[in-house]
Amino acid sequence: MTTESAVVQVGVDISKATLAISLPSDEYLVINNTLAAIKKWLSGFSKPIELAMEATGIYHLTLAQEAFRQGHTVYLINGYRLNRYRDSVGVRAKTDQNDARLLRRYLEREHDQLEPWKPAPPEQMRLQALLKRRACVVSARVKLEQSLADIPELKRTNTMLKRALESAEKQIMQKLVALVKEAGWDQDMKRCQAIEGIGPVTSVALTSIFHRGQFRSSDAFIAYLGLDVRVRDSGQMRGKRKLTKQGDSEIRRLLYLAAMHAKRQKTWQAFYQRYIDRGLSNVQVLTILARKLARVAFALMHNQSEYVPQNACIET
Repeated sequence: MTTESAVVQVGVDISKATLAISLPSDEYLVINNTLAAIKKWLSGFSKPIELAMEATGIYHLTLAQEAFRQGHTVYLINGYRLNRYRDSVGVRAKTDQNDARLLRRYLEREHDQLEPWKPAPPEQMRLQALLKRRACVVSARVKLEQSLADIPELKRTNTMLKRALESAEKQIMQKLVALVKEAGWDQDMKRCQAIEGIGPVTSVALTSIFHRGQFRSSDAFIAYLGLDVRVRDSGQMRGKRKLTKQGDSEIRRLLYLAAMHAKRQKTWQAFYQRYIDRGLSNVQVLTILARKLARVAFALMHNQSEYVPQNACIET
């Protein structure tokens, strides 16, 4: 529990339309998830409070940003950890009220282990928003191509839609590059793009995330990307290793695609084959290679150095 007992701690369960709020003494209320309603609710506190909420796509941002702007402390709770915590304390029913209460309890009990949230730089938020929109356009294009491919009567329509969506992708890419240059991060983007397998989109994504905050090490960077491994061993039992998959899934997708391209490049062929020879599956090795590419990108940006191709070492 926090040592500053005078600080009001609340848990907020967030949906698109409403905010379910758990207050001390088990008080509970629901307000609209709008800026006006949030401002009105926060104005009722004479002192800074602490809020715990789960990151829910974009629906938590209005509350998080306004609370931070007014001087309150915001904590974003990882969904996986919250689910495990729910199981550990024996909460059987999953309702908005119970989730809000659970978030408040988590904040009270685990306060010293939590890091306060800070909004990303405006440039990074704009880049992330555009990257998500580009992912939607790409997904729509691929689905339409596959769906209409075997209908001869719609061949012309399919071609027109494909060209329109490809044009949208191109425009978004131009805007992404312009934003990176505007932020003064274009040299870091070029450093990333020099790595075999990493293209323009992935280099923009890596550059954007690197400038999200101060990462203490490449391990912290990898963890932020959700490419670190969750280990669950006990006694002589060796549990199955899985990725934590925290953070943005789009950057992991881009890095996986980069690894698919990198494995065919001379620099990374031996690295890829070495793990294949160990008996790992193609997916496992590509994930390892994606993590390696991210580490190299981090080192280049962190040290402000230029990429020099060489035989990849085995450590990841």
